[in-house]
Amino acid sequence: MDGIAGTRSTLTWVVHITVLLLVLAWIIPTFGLFVSSFRTADQITGSGWWAALFPSTQNEIVRVADPDDFRVADGDEFVVTGNLFGEGSSKEISVWGTSSRNIDAFTAGDTADLGDGETITVQANGDYEWRGNDDQISGRGQRVFVTAESDPEFTLRNYDNMLFDEDNVEGMANAFFNTLTVTIPATIIPIVIAAFAAYALAWMDFPGRALLIAAVVALLVVPLQLALIPLLRLHLGIGIGKGYLGVWLAHTGFGLPLAVYLLRNYMVGLPRDIIENAKVDGATDFQIFVRIILPLSFPALASFAIFQFLWTWNDLLVAKVFLIDATGETTVMTNRIVELLGTRGGNWEILATAAFVSIAVPLAVFFAMQRYLVRGLLAGSVK
Repeated sequence: MDGIAGTRSTLTWVVHITVLLLVLAWIIPTFGLFVSSFRTADQITGSGWWAALFPSTQNEIVRVADPDDFRVADGDEFVVTGNLFGEGSSKEISVWGTSSRNIDAFTAGDTADLGDGETITVQANGDYEWRGNDDQISGRGQRVFVTAESDPEFTLRNYDNMLFDEDNVEGMANAFFNTLTVTIPATIIPIVIAAFAAYALAWMDFPGRALLIAAVVALLVVPLQLALIPLLRLHLGIGIGKGYLGVWLAHTGFGLPLAVYLLRNYMVGLPRDIIENAKVDGATDFQIFVRIILPLSFPALASFAIFQFLWTWNDLLVAKVFLIDATGETTVMTNRIVELLGTRGGNWEILATAAFVSIAVPLAVFFAMQRYLVRGLLAGSVK
C-alpha cells in the first residue's frame, strides 16, 4: 500500500515529527529568554520562566528599618514598626526566622524572643514590630529571613537599563550601534563583489574559469581560524588593523567563497535564451548583469544576505581579533555579553535581556527574508 498514489509513507511522518521537534528545540529556549527578560531578579531566582504567570515562593533576607531613625518610645521600651517589603507589596509570608540556620522557625503572626526581653513580630503581609530596650533597639536593623509568595511581576526596567541608561557601564546601546556598524557593510560588500564574480564564472568564457570555480569550492572548507593571524599581520602592515575597515574586509574575505558559490549556482540555472536574446539586441555584459541577472537573482542574493548577516552579527572571534579597543568605543554586542558574564554573572535578568536584545535583530531579518532562503539554497540543485 505504500507505493499507491495518494498514500503517505511512514517516512513522511518521521520527517514531519523530526522537523517539529527541531522547531520546538529552538523556539522554547528563545521564548524562555524573552519571558525572562521582562522578569525581576527575585522572580527569576524564585521560579523558572514557565511559571512566570503563577505566584512564586522565594527566600529573602531583609532588614527592618534603621532603629536610630524610626524607633518610637513606648514606656520603658522602644518600638520600630513598618513593612519588610515596603508599602504596596503583594508578597505574603508563610514562614520566617531570625537565623540562617533556621529560616522557617516561625509562621506568620508569631513573635520571636530574641533574648533579654527583645522581641520581633512579623505578620503575613510583611508588617513587623520590633520591641526592646534602648541598647537593643539601636545600631543596624534586625535581620529577618522570610519565605514569601509573590504575585507575577513583569517590568521594562531591564530594557531601560540595557539600552537607555547612559550611566550604566554595562549598557548595550553603544554596543548595539557598533554591531550594526560592523554588520551592515560586512553584508553588503561581499554581496556586491560576489555578484560580479558569479556572473563572470557563470556566463563569461575565459581561460582558467574551471580552475577558479574549483578554487572557490576548495576555499569553502578552509577554517577561518587558520587565516586569522596571517590576515591580522597583513592588516597591521598596511595600516588597517584594529578598526572597522579591517573587520569589514575580514568578514568580506571569509564570506566570499560561499557567496560566489551560491550565486554562481543560481545564475547558471537561469534561462539561456534570455541572455542570448539580450546579446543579439546589442546589450553589453554589464547591461545584462544589471538589468536581467540581478533582478532574477534576488532570491539567491537574499539567501546569502541572511547567512552573512546572522554570522556577522553573532560573531565574536573576528571582532576580538580585528576590532581590539581598550576603551570599549568599538565593542560589539557579543563581546559585551561576554563581559557581562564575567562581571554580572549572578544578575540573570541583565543577562537574559542582553541576550534577547542581541538575537532580536537577527530574528527580524530572518523572518522578513526567510521565504527567499529555500529558493536560493536550492538554486542549481536540479535541472
